[in-house]
Amino acid sequence: MEIEVLRPQDLSPARMERWRELQASDIRLDSPFLSPQWARAVERAQGEGARHVRVAVLRQDGRDVGYFAARAGSVTAMPAGAPMCDYQGLVAEPGVKIDARELVEALGVNRFDFCHMLAEDQSFAPHARGQVTSHVVDVGQGYAAYEAARRAAGTSVLKDCDKKRRKVEREVGEARFTAFSRSRADFDSLVAWKRAQLHATGQTDLFETGWTMRLLRDLFASRDPDFGATLFTLHFGERLAAVHLHLRGRRTVHGWLIAHDPEFERYSPGILLFQDILRWMDQTPYSRLDLGPGDYRFKRELANLGQDVTFGFVGRPSAAAFIRTAAYGVRAAAEALPLGRVSELPGKAMRRLDTIRGLR
Repeated sequence: MEIEVLRPQDLSPARMERWRELQASDIRLDSPFLSPQWARAVERAQGEGARHVRVAVLRQDGRDVGYFAARAGSVTAMPAGAPMCDYQGLVAEPGVKIDARELVEALGVNRFDFCHMLAEDQSFAPHARGQVTSHVVDVGQGYAAYEAARRAAGTSVLKDCDKKRRKVEREVGEARFTAFSRSRADFDSLVAWKRAQLHATGQTDLFETGWTMRLLRDLFASRDPDFGATLFTLHFGERLAAVHLHLRGRRTVHGWLIAHDPEFERYSPGILLFQDILRWMDQTPYSRLDLGPGDYRFKRELANLGQDVTFGFVGRPSAAAFIRTAAYGVRAAAEALPLGRVSELPGKAMRRLDTIRGLR
């Protein structure tokens, strides 16, 4: 197996189409984060610096059989677009497998850290240190069939949405849904609400770094039919109540950034907006709403499928690999202790540090 490493911008039209063809062959690969357009968009937003986006192209018998994007520095690499990237994985022909350490070597680094690698990816499976579930809503049979199945499963979230929608329309005003909104004011409200939420919960502000806002604006402006960011809004009367910015692939809408007006919290406007999106999908080519990782009740109740993703690292013999091994050792030891939230602190610290690394 040969590995050729290129800048995303240097991929030829034929290679871009080949990458998209491999994605289309498996619905599990139909994530916007695994597309060549994502790698290109991240490279445009981040530019060339100490770390740069690269694509490892796997070649066999003179043809491309797989693609893998990463952001590589002088010593370590991480997913392209992290921490804004919800999925990682090798987009390749069925049966193609490679030792992930060969990818690390080709990228010219000593260690690659991953956080949401598709669990089915056998190249990275031996290097996983843990696994979580990403929640997916499949409405391929239509919203009505999905709703009936959810209720049959004993989930009340959609019934509760209907009650809250009637309540808000009595007390505030008509609930008005808009798909593919081009409102810059509503886009700005999303960012402002999201930043306020991050500050209130003590999380890292994802929008203080210039490249993240460049990426959001670029994707919001995209007119690519198979890729970009789509703004969905929900108004109560004349007031904006909730706004989502989701990525889209050929058949998948991926839940990305969501926020709502805190004054309308009791009506759960964000979940009402998800319900509107699912209904809207009946009239579109999209059949899946990927809610992404995160153990939230609304995700568990809306989802009818699960996509397992892993976290871990691939390392060559080096100080960088030794340090990461030690960090995971401390994390595993803490999580094995019956100390409640205290046991979670090493894992939280690692995730926060990785977020800061990615934003630089």
